Amino acid sequence: MRLAIVSDTHLPRGARRLPDEALARMRAADLVVHAGDLMRVEVLELLEALGPPVVAVFGNVDDAPVRARLPERVEVDLEGGVRLGVVHDAGPAKGRLARMRRAFPSCDAVVFGHSHIPLHQTSEDGAFQLFNPGSPTERRRQPRHTMGEAVVRGGAIAFAFLDLD
Repeated sequence: MRLAIVSDTHLPRGARRLPDEALARMRAADLVVHAGDLMRVEVLELLEALGPPVVAVFGNVDDAPVRARLPERVEVDLEGGVRLGVVHDAGPAKGRLARMRRAFPSCDAVVFGHSHIPLHQTSEDGAFQLFNPGSPTERRRQPRHTMGEAVVRGGAIAFAFLDLD
């Protein structure tokens, strides 16, 4: 099972749009995960029209129609018994991994956004992962626009970053 993971798309804004490579990766995925800050419901509808199912949460800049359609956090069962949590804001960096593990005790991993900073952390025991895909459209101080990908196989989930520039 292949997941395409994005966050912080912040659309529409000027001429900004999702990169073609991001759209192609999402179309080819078995599941699209969006960790919030879509901004408008039209962006959610665009993602849903790509084909694969979409799991998404609302973020801090999302308007009322997005908030009406999406939860603040969600947990989803993937193949092989893997459980994934999704939330927009995972809070301050200090203590984040332990805090998210406590907040999502039945999950093997949590995807989050908000910071626009790509991040992948694994707990010392290797049983829990935290992943932020960065942003495909608003890199802020990061060197590249990014998104994430995950492969679920054999009861495990493996994350990777994809540079879009």
